[in-house]
Parts: sequence; C-alpha cells; structure tokens
Amino acid sequence: MKNRTEVTEFILLGLTKDYRLKQVFFTFFLLFYVTCLLGNGAILGVILADFRLHTPMYFFLGNLSGLDICYSTVTVPKMLSGFLRNHQSISLIGCLTQLHFFHFLGSSEAVLLGVMAYDRYVAICHPLRYTLIMSKWACITLAGATWAAGFFHALMHTVVTSQLWFCGPNLIAHFFCDIKPLLKLACSSTTLNLILLKLVTGSIALSPFFFTLLSYFYIISFLFFKVQSWRNRWKAFSTCASHLSVVAIFYIPVLSNYMVASASDSSENDMIISVLYSVITPVLNPLIYTLRNQEVKLAIKKILNKKVHFERD
Repeated sequence: MKNRTEVTEFILLGLTKDYRLKQVFFTFFLLFYVTCLLGNGAILGVILADFRLHTPMYFFLGNLSGLDICYSTVTVPKMLSGFLRNHQSISLIGCLTQLHFFHFLGSSEAVLLGVMAYDRYVAICHPLRYTLIMSKWACITLAGATWAAGFFHALMHTVVTSQLWFCGPNLIAHFFCDIKPLLKLACSSTTLNLILLKLVTGSIALSPFFFTLLSYFYIISFLFFKVQSWRNRWKAFSTCASHLSVVAIFYIPVLSNYMVASASDSSENDMIISVLYSVITPVLNPLIYTLRNQEVKLAIKKILNKKVHFERD
C-alpha cells in the first residue's frame, strides 16, 4: 500500500476576511443568536408553565423551539469565534460531528413542519376526533419518529463522508462544515455522496413539503365547501398562518441549496443561503408565533404580570 497524505484538520474561511466586517458581523450575529436563545427559550418556558398550552399544537411548537435552539448552537458559536481569530481550525472528527448535528436537526425540523401541518389538518377537518387522533401517545410517537428520521438521515451522510479521502488543500470555503464544501476538498470519488444528497436529502426535504401542501389543500377545500361563514373560515385558517409563514422561510432557502446538489456550486451563494436557514430562520420562528398567536401572547402577559406582582409583594 502506498503512503498517502491525509488531512486531519480543516480551516474554516468564514464569511469574510475583512477585519472591519468581521467586527460588524460578530456584533450582528451575536445579537441574532442571543435573540434566538431568548425567543425560543421563552416559548418553551411559556408552554411548560401554562397548562392551557398543553395541547398537541403547542407540544409540537415546543419541539420546534428546542430544535431551533440546538440548530443555531451547532453553527453560530463556532462562526462567532471565527470572527475573533485569523484562522478558525476544526479537526476532522469535529467537522464530521458538526456536519452530523447540523443535518440531524435540520432534517428533523423539515419533518416536524410536516407533522405540524397534519396536526392542523386534523384540528380543522376532523375537530370531533381531534383529541382521539392526536392523543398524548400519538404526539409522542410522531415527535420521536421526527427526531429519529433526522438522526438516521444525518448518520448516513456522516458515515459516507467519513469514508472520503482528504489529501489537501484543507481550506473550507464556508463558516461551518457542510457536505457540499467538504466534497470539493475530497481526493476520492464523491459520486455516492452526491447521489445520496440528491435522492435521500431531496426526499426528506420534499416529502414533508408536499405533505404540507396536501394538508393545506384539504384544509382549504374543507373550509370552502363545508364551512359557510367567512368569519369562521378565517378564524379556522388563522390558526395556520404562523405555521405557513415558518414553512415558507424554512423551505425556500433549504430547497434552493440542496435540491441542486453539485460540488461545484458557488460557495458564496451557499453561505448566504446557509445564513438564512441556520441563523435568521430560528430567530424569526418565535417572533412569528408570538406576534400572530393570541394564546401565546396572553400566556406571556400572564407570566409577566405574575412576576411583577411577586416583585411588588
């Protein structure tokens, strides 16, 4: 067997090399990360604290908030430390670990959005059977299946990527270890990786997306043909508005980044799109659900009022 050089460490080039821009980006993304933690943490706390929110809809919303906190934490702290250093290094094991958790949490969120669409379909189209269909154990099973699907999907990519040979260079044109930037550095064949990226990742992204579209097709059909009052139609559909907004801001960048899987795609475009769904989207999700959901706003006000009274006493 011939001796061959193997890369054991990578250098993340990040978003920019400009020192001034690094300072601006550090402040900007630190604020976004803190907002993400506080916003999603607040929703988790409110759902746990208010018994009225112990329903399937808010159970899945709590899962979404937990995913968003972890999702940002996988990439943003590493990116922030990169703004403070000239060279941001990461070991091969660390790189594969980051890749695994990024795709684990991202694909879990994609599946969860489909589950949340099903929850809205049952609540609107089968209200009398809602508590029976979306029982406690059904919700736990769906949530468990969501996390399991994401884990095994990510594990597949991690195992296949770990079999690649990296002989140099070791400069990753990204702010975290993602599959496509790594494939550009591989010295061995990446055909299998690209096939899996197109077929499996495409399926796990598109299947919940089309399932969500199908659910809303049935919801809209039910509201138009079964519900006579426009007021009742809007009241029912308004419970879906937050979910639809989250689906839109999550799927648009994700599908544009992974559905056209090529190792030669523009690194700059990949990074911009990655910033949208790994940094911006987890911040917007709690804002959307808080601003558009009366029950969440009332629960937050109730907790704040209790806190004020407690401090006065």
